[in-house]
Amino acid sequence: MVQSEYEEISHERWGKCVRLSNGAVDLLATLDFGPRIIRFGAVGGENEFFEDTGDVLNQNGNNAFDVYGGGKYWHIYGGHRLWAGPEAMPRSYYPDHAPVQHTRIENGIRLTPPPQAWTGLQMELDVVMGENNSVTVTHKITNIGAWEVEFAPWALTVLKHGGLEVVPQPKKDTGLLGNRVLALWPYTKMSDSRVVWGDDFITVRPDSSAEGAFKFGINNERGFAAYFNHGNLFFKRFSPIDGGMYPDGGVSFETYTTDVMLEMETLGELQKVQPRETAVHTEVWELILNVPQPETDGEINAAIKKYIEK
Repeated sequence: MVQSEYEEISHERWGKCVRLSNGAVDLLATLDFGPRIIRFGAVGGENEFFEDTGDVLNQNGNNAFDVYGGGKYWHIYGGHRLWAGPEAMPRSYYPDHAPVQHTRIENGIRLTPPPQAWTGLQMELDVVMGENNSVTVTHKITNIGAWEVEFAPWALTVLKHGGLEVVPQPKKDTGLLGNRVLALWPYTKMSDSRVVWGDDFITVRPDSSAEGAFKFGINNERGFAAYFNHGNLFFKRFSPIDGGMYPDGGVSFETYTTDVMLEMETLGELQKVQPRETAVHTEVWELILNVPQPETDGEINAAIKKYIEK
C-alpha cells in the first residue's frame, strides 16, 4: 500500500509549493504560478528536473504577447508542464503566472490554474504517488469556449544536463512500407554530435558547449523514454495509439535540447474537442535509484531490459 507524505511549504525561489513524497523520492508542485512540477528526485538528493532559477529562458520582448496585455510574457520556470499542441506563438506560450488552486486527492494532488481566457482552454493536472517510486500524472485540457477546438495534450518534462537520453526505435514489421515517422525542425542537424541514430535506440547527450538547439520527433510505438543522470534512471511511460493522429507529421514523442537543458515530450492524439469536453493524456514516471549511466549499446540494452521492459 502506498504511504505518501503531503505538506505545503514556502520555497526560497518558487514561493508556495506542495511537496509529495513516499520517503524515497519526492516532488514539488508550484502554487504561485504554473502549475509546474518543479522538482522530482531522491529525497535529499539531486533534482532530476531543470530549474530556470535565473529566468534566462523567458520570452520577454516578444511582441506576439501583446494580445495578453499588461506586459505579460511566458517563463519556462523548468520542471514539468502541460501544453496544447501543435506549437504556435503566442497560443502555446500562455503566460501562466497566476496562483494555482490545489485539492488533495488520494495519494496526491489536483492542480488547477485559472482558465486561459484567450485560448478558451482549462488545464488541470492530477499528480499521484504510486508503488516503486512511481508517479502518475494525468493531464486534462477542457475546451471552455463556444466552438470546437482541435489540439493534442502535450506533456513536457525539462531535465538537467549531464545525462543520457534513450528513445526506442520503432520495431514494427511493416513489410514493404515504412515503419517510422521522423520529424526534424529547421535548426536540427542530423550530424549533430549530441545524437546517435542507433539501430535499437536513439540516444541524446545534452552538451553545454554545443551551439544551437536540436530537436526531433518520432512515432514512439513502445511508449517510453529514459534518462540516466546523477546515478539514477528516470523514465516515463505513456500509451501511444497505433495509427493515431498526432501533430508534427504524426509523432507521439519529441525531444529538444539546448546548451542548458533537455526536454522529453509525449503527446496525446490530435483531436477535435467540443465545448465542455476534455482531452486526457496520462504519463507514469519512475525514478530508479543507483543505476549507473550506460556507455555502450550493450549496456543500454541490458539496462532497458532490466529496469524498463521487465
